[in-house]
Amino acid sequence: MGTIALVMIVKDEERCLKRCLDSVRGLVDRMIVVDTGSQDGTREIACRAGAEVYDHTWKNDFAEARNYALSLSDADWNLILDADEYITEGTRGDMDMFLRAGDCLGDVYIYNRYQEDGEESCVRFCASRILPRGVYFKGKIHEQPDTDLPSVLVPLKVEHDGYMQTGVKEKRNLPYLLAELEERPGDPYLLYKIAGSYQTLGDEERALGFFRIFYKEVSPQEAYRAKGVVGFLYSLMECGQFEEALEFVEKEAERLDGYASYHFFCGVFYMKLILTDTVRYIGYLPKIERSYLRCLKIGAEVRDEEDIGAGSYKAAYNLGTWYEVSGDMVKAEMYYQQAAEMGYWKAQERLEAVEGTHFTV
Repeated sequence: MGTIALVMIVKDEERCLKRCLDSVRGLVDRMIVVDTGSQDGTREIACRAGAEVYDHTWKNDFAEARNYALSLSDADWNLILDADEYITEGTRGDMDMFLRAGDCLGDVYIYNRYQEDGEESCVRFCASRILPRGVYFKGKIHEQPDTDLPSVLVPLKVEHDGYMQTGVKEKRNLPYLLAELEERPGDPYLLYKIAGSYQTLGDEERALGFFRIFYKEVSPQEAYRAKGVVGFLYSLMECGQFEEALEFVEKEAERLDGYASYHFFCGVFYMKLILTDTVRYIGYLPKIERSYLRCLKIGAEVRDEEDIGAGSYKAAYNLGTWYEVSGDMVKAEMYYQQAAEMGYWKAQERLEAVEGTHFTV
């Protein structure tokens, strides 16, 4: 089946490095950590964990640094993780079928946790993180394996909490993304990441400008298109472009019908649209309920690059608030309860706040 090495590049990662290294014990045969200039206790933590630690001068190029780290490995397979990632599910035995498959890339599900409106959200996406020996990276930022080898899904679950510190990574990455865009103008993935970074940083006007170009350039086949389009819609709404947003909502209705995040946006959007001109837009009122119900119907079919809560607890909670405002307290309680059972603290608080007052029991 061959040998596996963990191959990492790090800088000032004392907050989370031990957790990452501990999570791969029993999965890998070696741990290679390349430090690109840490000023904290990163090197010492890696050494104590049993990793081989090397130094490398940072050249503003993620692929270059990763490729140097890969050059230090003689393993048959290389597992690529960042320090703020850690494996929560999967064993070496779970990987056996993949390791026997021959020349291919190993894709894993990464659960990207982040802060949004004061609460934790999560997006799942798929990325190639297990590379056969001899495969390297390309791209100075958001680098990708430089190969045409096919991908096979490996049953490992990776958690990522680097974006829980809102804006930190976006501020770090933006200069690299913008520099890369100068070399690859019109690249839809770079445009998508730049727009999203500005959006996270609260600069919706700049975000909208990059989203507009992204929308023109992105191929319908790209897996990240749906999330990018939903981001575009949110940006239009936040910038007060309700008429234009409505046009794109209707234009994308068929293509994005299977995405809970799209329907969740619609539920939020129709409410805000009606509030801008109640007389003109009152006909959209029933669409609010239908949007959230559609979210829950899709729910179990979680797609990559999609907010997990949009098809489950967030949609159920918003339905609860919709029914409460509408005066249907039986349904309100039912959906609050559903969201609470999914572990959503807002729903539990709402249930406790109204218990014994106006719900029918």
